[in-house]
Amino acid sequence: MGIATISGTIVIEFVAMPAACKNGLSRAVYGFILSSTMNRLTCLLTTVVGFAAGAHAADAPAPNALSPQEQAAGWRLLWDGKTVDGWRSARAEAFPQSGWTIKDGELIVAETSGGESAAGGDIITREKFSDFELVVDFKITAGANSGIKIFVDPGLNKGEGSAIGPEFQILDDAKHPDAKLGRNGNRTIGSLYDMIPAPADKLVMPIGEWNHARILSLDQHVEFWLNGRKTVEFERGSPAWKETVALSKYKVWPAFGELQQGHILLQDHGNQVAFRNIKIRVPAAH
Repeated sequence: MGIATISGTIVIEFVAMPAACKNGLSRAVYGFILSSTMNRLTCLLTTVVGFAAGAHAADAPAPNALSPQEQAAGWRLLWDGKTVDGWRSARAEAFPQSGWTIKDGELIVAETSGGESAAGGDIITREKFSDFELVVDFKITAGANSGIKIFVDPGLNKGEGSAIGPEFQILDDAKHPDAKLGRNGNRTIGSLYDMIPAPADKLVMPIGEWNHARILSLDQHVEFWLNGRKTVEFERGSPAWKETVALSKYKVWPAFGELQQGHILLQDHGNQVAFRNIKIRVPAAH
C-alpha cells in the first residue's frame, strides 16, 4: 500500500502481498500489519479532513455578513440579518405586522394555512433591480412551499394571491402536491415556476438543512442555480419565452416577466421557510 498526494488529493495505492510473505511471513501476520496501517491511515485522514473543514469554516463569513473578498467583488447585503430595513409588504408600504419573524439571524415566514399570500403576505425589496446577481440561503420544513420572485410589479395583481413575477420555486418535492402539477415537473424546486422544469437530478439538501439559491440576470438573460448547479436559463421577452408564458398560468398577464426593472420578492405560501445570507451585486454602470 502506498500513499501519495496529487493536486491536493490523497491517493491510496494497494499492492499485492509482497514476495516476502511467500518466503516465511505468514498471511496472518501480513494481514495484521495491513490492518494496523489502515487504522493509522483512518486516523490520519480524519485529522486531515477535519483540519480542512475547520480551515474552510474559519475562512467563511458569519451568516448575514460579507467577507473581504465579497466586499471587494461588489457584493452587499440585501437583508442585514437583524431588521426589516430595505423590505416591505407587497401590498403596503410597511413591513407586515405578523406572519414574518426574525430569529437568530433568520428571516422566517410562519406556518399558517398553506394559502398563497393569505397570512402575513409576500415581502419585497424597496429597491428595484434590472441587472444583478442574487444569492439566498433558504431552509424548508416538511411539505413546504415558497419562492423567490424577480421583476415583480406589486401593483399588477389587485386580487387574492401572490404578487406577479418570474419565480424560483422553493418546494418540498416529496411531500407537497404542487410537485406533481404543472407540466413535466415545472413546479418542482429550482424550476422557473409553471414554466421551465429543473433537472430531475438536481442537488437538494435534506429537510432542515440550508439550500443555496443563485439568480443571475444580465440584460434579458436569466439563470437559476441551486446548490451550485444551474437548473434553468431563459431569455425574457424572446419568442421562446412568449411561447412558454402562453402555456403557463401567467398567460393572463400581458408582457409577463418583461419589466425592465422590478422588485425582488420572498413568498408567503403559508408554510414555514427560513431565509438568510441574502446578498446582491449589481454591475457598475457603463
